[in-house]
Amino acid sequence: MKKQSLILSSFVIIILFFIPYSYSNEKNVIKGKAVVLDGDTIKIKGEKIRFSGIDAPESYFRGKKQTCIEENKKVFCGQISKEKLIEKIGNNSLNCKIEKNKDKYKRSVGECFIKEESLSIFMVRNGYAFDWPFYSKGKFADDQEYAKKNKLGIWNMKFEYPWIWKKKIREIK
Repeated sequence: MKKQSLILSSFVIIILFFIPYSYSNEKNVIKGKAVVLDGDTIKIKGEKIRFSGIDAPESYFRGKKQTCIEENKKVFCGQISKEKLIEKIGNNSLNCKIEKNKDKYKRSVGECFIKEESLSIFMVRNGYAFDWPFYSKGKFADDQEYAKKNKLGIWNMKFEYPWIWKKKIREIK
């Protein structure tokens, strides 16, 4: 009888340990159709989600649109990045794994997927966003190197990294 009680107690402890874990995983996932706000930011069910570890050129930041130079012409590379993300997502539903902390703009931060494909990897590997080492710790560095080496997307243009461009815009105002 004592052995059965010990087994039952152990079983209950194991169950109690895993129940909160499984619920917390569900809280850390946002699923649904997305509205694209920028090349690295979407909205699902009213929740803004910033892709962690990457930065895309700005389609609109403090009243300005980020430009790049392509064949000696100014182009709105932030808009190009945003349109590439819209095209990639299409009508697909996304699964976003959300980090615990929000960013300074109170947006959720996470990595979003179409089925098993990371949108962050897609955007960086195709040259429409950049590995942001300050936040990524180099997670997307190989994908960026691939895009750079093959002159994909914005790597085919003259550009400023978005975090440098935004810093200059902040200093103007």
